[in-house]
Amino acid sequence: MAQQPKTAPAKAAAEPRSPDGKRYLAQPLVRNQFFADPSAHVFNGKIYVYPSHDVDAGIPDDDLGNQYAMHDYQVLSMDRPGGPVTVNPVAIDVKDIPWASKQTWAPDAAYKNGTYYLYIPARDKQGVFRIGVATSKSPTGPFKAEPTPIAGSYSIDPAVFTDTDGQSYMYFGGIWGGQLQRWATGRYDANGGDTDLKRDDQPALSAKIARLSPDMKSFAEAPRDVQIVDDQGKPILGGDHDRRFFEASWLFKRNGKYYFTYSTGDTHYLAYAIGDTPYGPFRYTGRIMEPVQGWTTHHSIIDFKGRWYLFYHDTQLSGKNHLRSAKMTELRFNPDGTIQTINPFKD
Repeated sequence: MAQQPKTAPAKAAAEPRSPDGKRYLAQPLVRNQFFADPSAHVFNGKIYVYPSHDVDAGIPDDDLGNQYAMHDYQVLSMDRPGGPVTVNPVAIDVKDIPWASKQTWAPDAAYKNGTYYLYIPARDKQGVFRIGVATSKSPTGPFKAEPTPIAGSYSIDPAVFTDTDGQSYMYFGGIWGGQLQRWATGRYDANGGDTDLKRDDQPALSAKIARLSPDMKSFAEAPRDVQIVDDQGKPILGGDHDRRFFEASWLFKRNGKYYFTYSTGDTHYLAYAIGDTPYGPFRYTGRIMEPVQGWTTHHSIIDFKGRWYLFYHDTQLSGKNHLRSAKMTELRFNPDGTIQTINPFKD
């Protein structure tokens, strides 16, 4: 009996690689649009991601972030990690935010008593970054903006954490393009610099924290510093670019401990510090993730059915700093509560 010819095995698709030949740990959640700064939440047993929506406005890269010309938000949703991702319709556009002029940067969201809250950093009519809030009865919007920004708010990157007692807090701030250095005196100074205070031997500029009022639309107190300290309890210094705060606050609670997580900016690490209260102080503990492809790094962390996940972004699809793709990967902890550092590449 004649033997049948053997069929050659189908060639596996080549695994995507970075410009320097590395394989990516995770693939983009969305491939036909650019979404960055993914703030993830679990609402009603589903995952909702509130990212910024990158667009190409033809603006060259600079240290003030003018190339990041985002103007609207679309919410991503999925039933489970690894499941299909839905890109929902536009939730709100900058033209529908009465106080804002441009640059709707990294947002966050919260839920309370039947209402979803979207926290929006954007430039006001004078070009100063403020943080506003918009509301909806649906986690995907559309959202309706309040007519004015939150009184006492400034800078960028709001992150709202609700503790187990129901009290909510906003963490916010970012240096360089986020303008935090221009608020060092407590008032906005347009001549306050484009980067940091340039005081390397002094405590670094801090993220801010403010307890939210029950209506989730205002601060119940004046913002105060989020203090990050070293093993000796001394503040991290401005010159310590591997550990000092730059932007991208995110707070979560695990086993009674509060993890304040953030980006180091120009050194491109995701770092974390651990404290005993939402206010800290937070002791610098280590890195969550090594540098991704691209200049910025910005993240969120959630617990979904007992497993923890890190959401982040990189420039895999575009190779351009201002056109980023949101990704996710599992986050693992050591028995002592420290985080196992993630390499965003497989090799």
